[in-house]
Amino acid sequence: MGHGHHHGQPAARAGARHAGRLRWSFVLVAGFLVVQAVTGIVTGSLALLSDAGHMATDALGLGMALAAIDVASRPLQGGHRTFGLYRLEILAALANAVLLFGVAVYVVATAASRLDEPPDIAAVPVLVVAVIGLAVNLVAFFLLREGATESLNMRGAYLEVVADALGSVAVIGATTAMALTGWGWIDPVAGAAIGIFILPRAWRLGRSALRVLIQAAPEGMDVDAVRGALGEIPGVADVHDLHVWTLTSEMDVLTAHLTLRPDVSSQPVLDAARHVLVDRFGVGHATLQVEQGPPVHCDEITW
Repeated sequence: MGHGHHHGQPAARAGARHAGRLRWSFVLVAGFLVVQAVTGIVTGSLALLSDAGHMATDALGLGMALAAIDVASRPLQGGHRTFGLYRLEILAALANAVLLFGVAVYVVATAASRLDEPPDIAAVPVLVVAVIGLAVNLVAFFLLREGATESLNMRGAYLEVVADALGSVAVIGATTAMALTGWGWIDPVAGAAIGIFILPRAWRLGRSALRVLIQAAPEGMDVDAVRGALGEIPGVADVHDLHVWTLTSEMDVLTAHLTLRPDVSSQPVLDAARHVLVDRFGVGHATLQVEQGPPVHCDEITW
């Protein structure tokens, strides 16, 4: 694109930078899942079983996120995948959203069926397991918090852990209330509350992942402002065929055609365009086609 522009080894993606923390979170969650599931089955607690079901999606979701980071980080072999496998991280985030949504719907439906005849539940073992589960999720929460602000894939894993931590809080509160009052209906109500809490977060995560997959402009980016900024560069007469999309978290891509005024050198324009895109819009990967005179051939493009 211009002087100082190179295609050397890029800095690690957000997901890759935080893969170690994600791996530790996966070990913690997967290890505790067995204890939580067995206790939920033995005691018959829907609140604990719903939290165990959510923790199972946590483990699966964290595993998919790790696998996606690993595959996306592998060097390219052959020339067919010119954009690499970075989109696998977004697919993992979408799969996480679908899993969360499915578990939430199941828990709410099961809770409704149990309201009429709530089972007797042994409160003490449920309470002990819920407290340990909360501690596990808090550790994972602090491990993933930083990466969640940088990577959609990491955000999916982070939301799994946050929702499960709040689920553990709900189980603790419900179990304590049942032990004090003897009201069995508290358990299915707590389970339903966990499910309802998960639903909007699963929806937002899925929507963000789909936005990337359909190659919409990055959230918060004003495409008209990008077009205007490129058009204000001295020597540029017209900006057309502009496309901007997200490849994976922190990797926005742009292509555009720049029509130059007569007797304007292309190199200074390309250098200026590169700085505008990086400094004002955070787009570090752009492919710009420079044209002299009216864009006759571009009029033939119908999409």
